[in-house]
Amino acid sequence: MPDIKPITRNGVPAALQKAHRYRLLNDSLAAESICLDVLAVDPGNADALVTWVLAITDQFPEGNAEDLKRAGEAVARLTDTYRHAYYQGIIAERWAKAILHHSPPRAEEMAFDWVETALGWYEKAEAMRPAGNDEAILRWNTCVRMLERHPAMRPRDEVETPGPSLE
Repeated sequence: MPDIKPITRNGVPAALQKAHRYRLLNDSLAAESICLDVLAVDPGNADALVTWVLAITDQFPEGNAEDLKRAGEAVARLTDTYRHAYYQGIIAERWAKAILHHSPPRAEEMAFDWVETALGWYEKAEAMRPAGNDEAILRWNTCVRMLERHPAMRPRDEVETPGPSLE
């Protein structure tokens, strides 16, 4: 198998622009690959870490639990506590949407749990957000509206389970 070729430090800004562009073109695999190339030469690059998290979560609807693990590992590398909380929320919210997309049995209950987790992370992020930064509030509101549009999404203890039939 051929070896991965390293990029240069001088090529990092252009590579990150390409990663953003590939995400916009719905080519999250290419975006993720570019982020990994950038992180190989600049391991603490926050923009690459954020784009990597987003590229992985873009793959959730067609992916599997391994993608969730990779996203968690990527967000764990963020050193800024606000970004860490905010992107943990993004992971949870997008995982909830992926569960609904796949529609496994009890999808609504599982998705509710992940939305509830996302809301918790967004609340933490909101408490430490920079002045004028309302993105955690915007994501919070998106989650609340998702719950409003999907009334079947509710906690496990509120879900009615059919009892035995007396017939």
